[in-house]
Amino acid sequence: MKKYLPILIFGDVLSLALVTVIGFAAHGQTDLALLPRMMATFLPLLAGWFLLAPLLNLFSPDITQNPRQLWRPVYAALLAAPLVGVLRAAMLGGIVLPIFVLVIGANTALGMLIWRAVFLLIQRRLALVK
Repeated sequence: MKKYLPILIFGDVLSLALVTVIGFAAHGQTDLALLPRMMATFLPLLAGWFLLAPLLNLFSPDITQNPRQLWRPVYAALLAAPLVGVLRAAMLGGIVLPIFVLVIGANTALGMLIWRAVFLLIQRRLALVK
């Protein structure tokens, strides 16, 4: 599993970046001038995820190789969402918007579920090849 860890972490980061970009695109905000504002969402999302994921053993082979454990990334995303909201509000000098917390939590949970399911399939395919 250790050889797959960089791929897993890269995929997590890419998934969080996609959640951020898709969120902004859903609001019609895809201009590069909004990059600092995107970072004010992406960086707290990254921090929230990578603070909780190790605590919930989301990088453990026992978790990443078991399809019955795919609920764990969803749970981590939902737990991270309030922290993301607080960090984002602090970066923007604003308040925590409850709807933002709900939406970022749900979208991150879905993004991570999809990515981690794909990662599980990749691991299984590579194990069959060897």
